[in-house]
Amino acid sequence: MYILAIDAGTTNSRALLINQKGEITGVEGQPFIQHYPNHGWVEHNPQELWQTQKEVIHRLLGKSRVSVQEIAAIGITNQRETVILWDRKSGEPIGNAIVWSDRRTSDWCLAMKPKYEKVLREKTGLFLEPYFSLSKIVWMLDNIPGVREKAEAGELCVGTVNTYLLWQLTGGKQFLTDVSNASRTLLFNIHTLAWDPEILAAFNIPLSLLPEVRSNSEVYGVTSSDLFGREIPIASMVGDQQAALFGHGCFHMGDTKCTYGTGSFILMNRGTYFTPTSHLTTVAWQIGKRAVVYALEGVVYSSGSVIEWLCNGLQVIHTPPEVEELAKSVPDSGGIYFVPAFHGLASPSWNSKVRATILGISQSATKAHIVRAALEGVAHQVTDVILSMQSDIKSHISLVKCGGGMSKSSFLMQMQANLLSIPLKCAQSSENTGLGAGYLAGLAVGFWKDEEEIASLWKEAGHYKPSMDPKDVAKMRKSWLLAIEAAKLWAKNEG
Repeated sequence: MYILAIDAGTTNSRALLINQKGEITGVEGQPFIQHYPNHGWVEHNPQELWQTQKEVIHRLLGKSRVSVQEIAAIGITNQRETVILWDRKSGEPIGNAIVWSDRRTSDWCLAMKPKYEKVLREKTGLFLEPYFSLSKIVWMLDNIPGVREKAEAGELCVGTVNTYLLWQLTGGKQFLTDVSNASRTLLFNIHTLAWDPEILAAFNIPLSLLPEVRSNSEVYGVTSSDLFGREIPIASMVGDQQAALFGHGCFHMGDTKCTYGTGSFILMNRGTYFTPTSHLTTVAWQIGKRAVVYALEGVVYSSGSVIEWLCNGLQVIHTPPEVEELAKSVPDSGGIYFVPAFHGLASPSWNSKVRATILGISQSATKAHIVRAALEGVAHQVTDVILSMQSDIKSHISLVKCGGGMSKSSFLMQMQANLLSIPLKCAQSSENTGLGAGYLAGLAVGFWKDEEEIASLWKEAGHYKPSMDPKDVAKMRKSWLLAIEAAKLWAKNEG
């Protein structure tokens, strides 16, 4: 028997098969088109998201020669905050999805901050940023003709990607979300664990527009029999970064992981009690009727996307694997500092106006120096987040578990350990997000017994210990912080 995990990412639709040993026996993926209709806008076609997801599932089952009778349950994990609007009766999308990295609502968020940010922080644990779903929903209601009227008449549905996929998988029978995805919308009260009526009223968002909120590990319904030939239980939904925290086996308070994907996402298990900090506080997961587990979260908007830009934008490399070789071909960055803020700065600065900046270029600089500076910039931004977290909780983080595609870079991982002065352990599997969704689904149907059994399945691929002279680290960090201030100053001047 297997668990089928759906991993609906920012650039790819993916599906994984997981056996009882926690081994991934098959993976299929398919990229989909990124739409950039205006400066700072990022959109996805919802129908393409669904079609590619269906295709990879069918392809996975076909190539693996696994019958649908062998699938015990389906788990869903997804890019968070991205918003999809669709017609409740026909199921047809109303326009494109607005993606988490979209910045069209930056000015609106800045205008709303003085009046609303304090109460939103208290209720949701988040900042009023274009990153989260609230401003995207408001934009749709106010800017797409006829949407406001239809929403108030109860004719529309809005949801994050997990909700849309569940709707499609069940043939429109289930309009649900989970606590982890709901907690990323700026509409969900993480104390009462419900949509907040005061927030909805303040921004004129009808409650009927939103899905019912459930736990991360329970059977929500079954797939339409015409999709895969039989009804399969759908038993988990969880935001991608919370899924990765679970997939890494970070089940104890203080356990920390960093996933290096399109962006970098640092989550720390904070147990079952909400503790206000200067960072994002989010719902990590809820298993059935158990108490909610919270997480402290830090976000770096641009990580893997920096490599994509070096390849497709600046075109200094032909393929992403070249980055590692180039970075190691020079002893240092030649005094270059690369602030990879293509979509602004997230944690701990939260400045959506800043853009990517390269400083310190001399005539002797080569593409190798720029590439190395780019990787160092990713490591510096993660360092900013984790050091700030340590300061917030007034406790030292003793270990960080790492995953995601960029964690395969030994240069980046060693640089990360050096800048943090904290050891890192990298997961053998690069699929911890899919594993997390699969584990939560498996718990709901008895495929695995408990978290202790799941924690025993985690396997280490690499261990990196700090090796750089602390004086050199201090010098690099000082220059990096100056680069950040320079980028902020430029953004202020441009704004």
